[in-house]
Amino acid sequence: MATIAKERAAVAAPPRRRRPEVSWSAWLWIAPALILVLVFFIYPLINTIILSFQNQDSTAFVGLKNYQRIFTDSNMIEVLKNNLLWLVLGTLLTVGLGLLVAVLVDRVKIERAVKSALFIPMAISFVAAGVIWRFVFDYNSSFGLLNAFVGLFNQPPQAWLINSPGNNIALIAVYVWMWTGFSMVILSAALKGIPDDIIEAAKIDGANRWMMFWRITIPMIAPTLGVVTITMVINILKIFDVVYVMTGGNFHTDVIGMEFYNQLFNFGNFGVASALAVILTLAILPVMYINVRRIRAQGR
Repeated sequence: MATIAKERAAVAAPPRRRRPEVSWSAWLWIAPALILVLVFFIYPLINTIILSFQNQDSTAFVGLKNYQRIFTDSNMIEVLKNNLLWLVLGTLLTVGLGLLVAVLVDRVKIERAVKSALFIPMAISFVAAGVIWRFVFDYNSSFGLLNAFVGLFNQPPQAWLINSPGNNIALIAVYVWMWTGFSMVILSAALKGIPDDIIEAAKIDGANRWMMFWRITIPMIAPTLGVVTITMVINILKIFDVVYVMTGGNFHTDVIGMEFYNQLFNFGNFGVASALAVILTLAILPVMYINVRRIRAQGR
């Protein structure tokens, strides 16, 4: 009887999966990709970390002095504060306005026209957008669209890109102008995925639009909302182009990406530049990890 029970258990048990054997041909196919990753990612990353512990011309080991300078020097602290301002305002405005527009124009007659108009700036590069908005913020009212508008109310022209902290907000506005359309399109697609029967059931239960927004719309699109938010955070942490074109990091508008460029190419300080790159990488890695986990969770 015991033998029969064992045989039945063996038959009922699912077959063990054998691990696929990786042949040399498979390694041959992925070798070019591995080489590229090693040469253009792993090696530069390790080299940058090593340089961050060395002096300006990489001739002596200085330990954590470069990192200490970043977190104690007043100019560097201002750079970190500016990045934090970008991170908070840029993320809130791009995601918030994108969600607002997506909800307001959802299933209305002008939906396509509004979405097309807001998405057009995505076709423009950051450099081109910076040049365009420099004319908008120009001090001369003959060129500066914003100062020409202010002049209609008999107000003196303003130095939008010089006066701080308003100049940082002006730069953030350019980023918001470009990326709100992206957030709107992605979130609008998520709104289209909400089943109609859930919306109809909520209306029958007496839910008003405000209740439907917070108790149905937001929970249903929460995964997409998280992905869009994380994407904006990653983009803003790496922001460089707009600042470089419009102010060059002057007038208290410097950010990490801009300061890294200045330290490396203008001042030749490889140690501080590498330390800034490492800090930026460490700031981005957790956000990317969260994003990857969200994508994997959605794929299950």
